[in-house]
Amino acid sequence: RIMALCFPTLPTDRITRKRRGHGWRLAQIKGQADPGPLACAERIKGAMRLSALNASAHMRGLQLGQGVAEARAMCPELDVIAADQLADQRLLEALADWVDRYTPLVGCDGPDGLFLDIAGCAHLFGGEGPMLADCLARLHHIGFAAQGAIAATPGLAWALARHNPNRISNAPVG
Repeated sequence: RIMALCFPTLPTDRITRKRRGHGWRLAQIKGQADPGPLACAERIKGAMRLSALNASAHMRGLQLGQGVAEARAMCPELDVIAADQLADQRLLEALADWVDRYTPLVGCDGPDGLFLDIAGCAHLFGGEGPMLADCLARLHHIGFAAQGAIAATPGLAWALARHNPNRISNAPVG
């Protein structure tokens, strides 16, 4: 059984946590967790384009791949930071180390995901449902927007985590 986790706002979560330091959790408790619209940008096909968005930027109608100039015209208060894939990768690897509390078999999946082989481990957390809920709640508590799913194959777990999150598939393999 595979648990897939994805972090759709990992770069902006990293920036927000860095800016707020240890005070990010207090701001979240006080209801001031929204840092405003924040995006990362990088040069793609000769133009500066948005490569990551926080929830606030997404709610204002901004899209990944959109030009920075157009995004700023739509949302003048948008804070644009240069993308740092190396820092994002280091953070994902640190999260992989952190989730080894659930299983010792953890692997990175691209720039924004993790796979956990949870075969034989779920019963230690009261089953797959409580295990997934605990993992997602803890990740939220430490400041990360995470989505997850559990399935028999990595492909199905990956798809559910990204497109129909927080589900457990009991579909048979084969």
